Amino acid sequence: MKHAPGALWRSRKIGVLGVGLAALILPLGLMSPAVAASGTTWTVLSGSESADMAIQGMAFLPKDVYIDAGDTVKWVANSAEIHTVTFLEAGHALQPYNPATDDTKSGPGSSYDGHSYYNSGIFATHDPKLPTSYSLTFPNVGTFTYYCLVHGNMMKGTVHVAAAGTAYKYTQADYDTQAADGAAKIVKDGTTLMATKALAANDHTVFEGADDGVAMVMRFIQPKATVHVGETVKFINDGMGAPHTVTFGTPVGNPIAPAGDPTNFTGGYLNSGFALPGSSFSVTFNKAGTFDYVCILHAGMGMVGSVTVLPAATPAEPATPVKGDASFTG
Repeated sequence: MKHAPGALWRSRKIGVLGVGLAALILPLGLMSPAVAASGTTWTVLSGSESADMAIQGMAFLPKDVYIDAGDTVKWVANSAEIHTVTFLEAGHALQPYNPATDDTKSGPGSSYDGHSYYNSGIFATHDPKLPTSYSLTFPNVGTFTYYCLVHGNMMKGTVHVAAAGTAYKYTQADYDTQAADGAAKIVKDGTTLMATKALAANDHTVFEGADDGVAMVMRFIQPKATVHVGETVKFINDGMGAPHTVTFGTPVGNPIAPAGDPTNFTGGYLNSGFALPGSSFSVTFNKAGTFDYVCILHAGMGMVGSVTVLPAATPAEPATPVKGDASFTG
């Protein structure tokens, strides 16, 4: 069938426009929220760290995840620092971390009832004795906040559960991007924090790491100190989220219990015990030598140091008076 020139042009123009419009619509459709598929599993990272483990992140990445009823969240350990995923029982407040409690026990099940105590137990990377992930299914609609028991209010996240069939707010790729951006920022902030803290440290003042509420420095700041016999070094944990120990020698008995006499240290085993944020530990050195120490909790991350003790300083002799000085009597 023949077409008039104008009709043929219009037909071709509509065809080109249709192809162009489809090209525009297709990406928009891909960018719109996907239709929910019941039973989807979503991944959240627990913690983060720099390549040398000096900087550890107290964050669930991402902090907020939006899912549908029937979906599962899988938390994956992303640092050598230990963490938990813990939903508190309704009406119960978060308590300070106590290593003597049984926070390593996981339970009570794999499907969250929305109000009971559910705990992943401690998990982390780099330790073959510990699990590296924890999964929980959410059958009920609601907003559920959870914590890391080790790091308290500094490290919490929220699972937002919509009705089954609701379009997802984000894709897993979106969450992965949020997590990568968050982890990079934590490392940057932690590196800056360590440099700033170093300005306040010296041979007599050593900081047991540092943190800003999210980024943790897992290093003794002023790790190599030099003092004289009879002098004191003060170890300060003025962070907000990480406990530490200052431990000289080979641990005997309970590795987080205080041991030895810090007012008269001449070598051997000396332990600050489990030092919570806000605490300090002073050691007076009464013997020359080099004494290595570690944080028992974080030695595997490189949190080690040493104090070199030189012989007692000799008081300066008074200068020989010369003629013309007020002290000259000759």
